[in-house]
Amino acid sequence: MPDIITVLACLRPGLDPPTRRQLRRITEARLAMTGRVPMRGIARWAGPGGSYRTVQRCCHTSLSWGRLQWMMSRHHLLDQDDGMVLAGDDVIVTKAGQQTPGLGRFVSSLYGKQVPGLGCLSLSLLSVKRRTSYPVMLEQRARPHTETPPEVAKPTSHGQRGRPPGSKNQHRREVVLSPYRRFVHEAIKRLLELIGDHFQVIYFVFAGAFGHNNARQMVRQVRLQVISKLRYDAALYFSYDGPYAGRGKRKKYGKKLDYPNIDAKHLQESSVEKDIETKIYQMT
Repeated sequence: MPDIITVLACLRPGLDPPTRRQLRRITEARLAMTGRVPMRGIARWAGPGGSYRTVQRCCHTSLSWGRLQWMMSRHHLLDQDDGMVLAGDDVIVTKAGQQTPGLGRFVSSLYGKQVPGLGCLSLSLLSVKRRTSYPVMLEQRARPHTETPPEVAKPTSHGQRGRPPGSKNQHRREVVLSPYRRFVHEAIKRLLELIGDHFQVIYFVFAGAFGHNNARQMVRQVRLQVISKLRYDAALYFSYDGPYAGRGKRKKYGKKLDYPNIDAKHLQESSVEKDIETKIYQMT
């Protein structure tokens, strides 16, 4: 396995010599195995220097896997002149039992409901030139909160419609982040600290859960721009360009955007691939 030893040489700054030797033995054994990968099976395939006790020592060693994955990706997978986009997604692994740390019920898009298991946040770097995703950091989520924190709880309604008397305008950039968004915010900050000046990351891509102002402001705090699809119930309006009514505040919003019937003058590109028609519109 001389090629594997050469590949793992880039991890020297992040590992001490004993851990590096243990990881090399485990990697060689893992690549030779098929099916399940128990610790005893790794010890059998590792050969001299890879006893069961050695595998235990390596598994009980606290390692910064995010840093190791970043070093591996930077040396062997990424190009210095390539454009990089940071992407994130929730990963749910079903798991039974009661003793596993972090075990809870998380919403899985594959099952369409809450399932018992472990929840993780996966952060990857997307290569624009190769159109490939390289996972860099995987952070385990805490057990979902059963109660909404007081700072993000919705105020109770008193039966009156409209805006409450005496309420003041809120600054759209001064938002209160939920526990989940604070968790994502800290994970992005740690990854950007690892990347440093090696690559310039401008955009952060996430699912429709970040298609609102609070998530946008959270991403702007780390000097990134968010790319996300809008929620299914999102409403967009054109700017009002009509005459002034002569009293009151000038109208800000004009006609509501009708998604199925967008004016053809805004159409920029249309393509058909495998019986699927894609239309790209641009408007201000």
